[in-house]
Amino acid sequence: MLTNLNTIFSQHPDYAIAAFNIFGYEDAAAVVAAAEELKEPVILMANRDAVVHMPLPVLGKIMTHLAEQASVPVCVHLDHSTSFDTIREAIEAGFTSVMFDGSQLPMEENIAITKQVVDYAHPLGISVEGEIGSVGYSDPSIQAKTVFTEPEDALFFAESTKVDCLAVSIGTVHRMEQQAANLQFDRLKEIRDKVSVPLVIHGSTGVADSDLTKLSQSGAMKINIGTSLRMAFGKTLRKAMEENPNAYDRIKLFQEPMKAVCQTAKMKMQTLQYK
Repeated sequence: MLTNLNTIFSQHPDYAIAAFNIFGYEDAAAVVAAAEELKEPVILMANRDAVVHMPLPVLGKIMTHLAEQASVPVCVHLDHSTSFDTIREAIEAGFTSVMFDGSQLPMEENIAITKQVVDYAHPLGISVEGEIGSVGYSDPSIQAKTVFTEPEDALFFAESTKVDCLAVSIGTVHRMEQQAANLQFDRLKEIRDKVSVPLVIHGSTGVADSDLTKLSQSGAMKINIGTSLRMAFGKTLRKAMEENPNAYDRIKLFQEPMKAVCQTAKMKMQTLQYK
């Protein structure tokens, strides 16, 4: 069933919900299958790479159709958008949640544009995520430095924008392939004690499974994971092609990678459900 972030958060307030980056039908279907097997909600996300690769109306139809047919709550979320026009296009394409990423902007500008998004999205029943502080990237070609979130800034931003959830920077790094992130749980607690809106952790592939569980126990409500699924799909596809060098039918070649994505998604979701 297609829903927004607020509904999922209200129905499942005791542990974090996994949010997975999606690049097409294959991984979207695999993630929904994982959620249905576990009978748990899930968030399908389209990041900037996905939006560049596939038009939002096409990607939106794939994701929202799967969400509507699912037996569990599924939110369809636009991740890391820096454009109001792209956000509007995503909402028109059926997305039920959007993120404006103003983390590289001065505080005043980040607040102003995020508030503009909130004012547009909320009357339409669309959830809005903002970000204060900045989660960097392991990829040196992406110019986004890490800036840890200050608790007072998080409070001011949340109260000024009225976002539905807030992404914070406590030590994670986007696109890490090894689980080597050094998390600042004391900083997370300080933010959690001040801010009432649900908190979001980006770049969680680089987080050890035990720390994923601890994040869920410590008040994080949305955990973003992308690289883990890409690695599962890509490595399994490479193996399938090496074992079948004359194969060319991508539908057949995609079967094992889809199973690998499903298993990886299930494992990550289970690490968050400490209940």
